[in-house]
Amino acid sequence: MEKTYTPDAPEAIGPYSQAISANGFLFASGQVPLVPGAGTLEEGGITAQADRACRNVGAILRANGLTFQDVVKTTCFLADMGDFAAFNEVYAQYFTGKPARSCVAVKELPRQALCEIEVIAALH
Repeated sequence: MEKTYTPDAPEAIGPYSQAISANGFLFASGQVPLVPGAGTLEEGGITAQADRACRNVGAILRANGLTFQDVVKTTCFLADMGDFAAFNEVYAQYFTGKPARSCVAVKELPRQALCEIEVIAALH
């Protein structure tokens, strides 16, 4: 197993890695919309936060020589299912390959984030 670290994505805010590569796959930890380096939550509501979460995922993918096209599965968490349509608009701009996905509403996310995205990608 190989751990990923990139300064282009937020540092882990707990006892975990940004991602782990194992058995031909990259397993990325859930990315909330924290601004890398600053550790602050992206401002601007669900659209801005979904975009930041996607950009954080993209940074982890790039650190492993991957793109969004390599993603085979996502799990998305929303603090409010009323944000589903707005979240999907942003998500669709990044995940154009339409990987398998689960999307659920949760009671609360770290740092009061509105969304979180985790991915599994196929390594080359």
